[in-house]
Amino acid sequence: MKTILSALILLTALTSCKNGVEKEEYVEEKINYSTEYQPAVFTNDSRKAQIKGLADELHELIVEHSKAEHIPGIAYGLVVDDELVLSAATGVVNLEKNIPAGTNSAFRIASMTKSFTAMAIMKLRDEEKLSLSDPVSDYIPEMFGITYLTSDSPEITIENLLTMTAGFPEDNPWGDRQLDESNAMLKELIQSGPSLSNTPSYTYEYSNTGYALLGAIIGKVSGKPYQDYIQQEIFKPLGMNQTYWEFDKVPEGQLVIGYRWEDENWKLEPMLHDGSYGAMGGLITSIEDFSKYVSFHLSAWPPRSDADEGPIKRSSLRQMHTPQFSRLYSNAEDFNGDPCAVMNGYGFGLGIRQDCNGRVQVSHGGALPGFGSNYVFFPEFGVGLMAFGNLTYTSPWPYDKIAKLLFEKAALKPRSLPVSNILKKRQEQLTELIQEWDMDLGNQILAENFYLDKSRNHRMDAWAEIWEQAGAIDSVSELTPYNQLRGDYSIYTKKGTVRVAFTLSPEHDPKIQQLEKMFVEGD
Repeated sequence: MKTILSALILLTALTSCKNGVEKEEYVEEKINYSTEYQPAVFTNDSRKAQIKGLADELHELIVEHSKAEHIPGIAYGLVVDDELVLSAATGVVNLEKNIPAGTNSAFRIASMTKSFTAMAIMKLRDEEKLSLSDPVSDYIPEMFGITYLTSDSPEITIENLLTMTAGFPEDNPWGDRQLDESNAMLKELIQSGPSLSNTPSYTYEYSNTGYALLGAIIGKVSGKPYQDYIQQEIFKPLGMNQTYWEFDKVPEGQLVIGYRWEDENWKLEPMLHDGSYGAMGGLITSIEDFSKYVSFHLSAWPPRSDADEGPIKRSSLRQMHTPQFSRLYSNAEDFNGDPCAVMNGYGFGLGIRQDCNGRVQVSHGGALPGFGSNYVFFPEFGVGLMAFGNLTYTSPWPYDKIAKLLFEKAALKPRSLPVSNILKKRQEQLTELIQEWDMDLGNQILAENFYLDKSRNHRMDAWAEIWEQAGAIDSVSELTPYNQLRGDYSIYTKKGTVRVAFTLSPEHDPKIQQLEKMFVEGD
């Protein structure tokens, strides 16, 4: 009897953890880290001045766009690091009352809400209250009844919901109209056996329903309504005091009314209350408030050893920014209309793309009846931009024209990685070695594979041929690092340039494991 009672007590304790009863307080374990690591930095940083210099042209683009697309009102802003350096608005947010748009006007931002949902999941993960690999059925028992498409389908996990790989069908615009549905409706939908379009973990397909389920999981694990958890754990720490779930909570004069353009006229769109689908698109916020959220995302870059103040860890933010199931768009074009292939993927509540120039952008749009919004940030540049409009399914900005201003006219430059101490030291030693091939120096700096991959005599002969073509050394360039243990540099000679690239081994005292060279005459 005592054994059975103990088992029941244990089972109850385990079950209560997943039903919102708090576990023992989470204590993060400390790790060892280098005191010599130097994070990437901006050199000759003038980004704020450069962006402020675009103010007039940018505003003109936004005004022209609002007129061309019949958008009643648009508010927009640009962030550099932790500062909203440029913001403005045009048009009106309420046609009946003729209320002008402003940077504190409260727009519904629709699917831009999804990254807040993902952030809440990551916070609970970091606190070890759930795992991304957990089956969703652990938290929503109705998921046990789902009929999968194939017998080899894996069970849907939390990570599947985050990355839109659960197998649910694309549900725009149906999902938009579910915003104010009750928790009972969501439960009934899952209990009834929703249709799947794919097997889980097979491919990406955008799903509002998946994010509604994440909202339910957050409520279950935290023991409080999803909206309250986001309010207390994300909005409050970030100082987002102009962000709301319910439109009737927005102060008078700040609420933006949504419209559609039809029959050459603006028609009022009904405002939806918040509900079980709020986790996919319910947020209402201002440019001033949302800029704080964008700044927080930018603060995750670069990796460094500064204090990590939250509301979630920088490493977790960077994980949110990591694309899954990436797809190549080989026929894509850049903002000038020139061919520029793009790799595109979805992270956790965010879309991520890298273009043919290596430029990475993280973004998400939002669209609901009466509203269209978007934000984009560039982690390597420390810059983010956002725009909100009050027209159904609109794009609130001429994005390509704005990108052209930023990267051509303002000529923004990304951070550059400093040369690590060991890489600099090995560069100096390598430059000496390849001229004389001193045996003792080689033993000191070369990894054990170096002469096994190509004998010392053959390497010496190859470099003797290089020096015969190149002539005497005039100077040596600074090293360009790829990371802490890999880089390249140039040796300028009487007859041209010797380009050198090398890689260090993973040993405690890293040594040169690979060496590449090329001579360019007259370069």
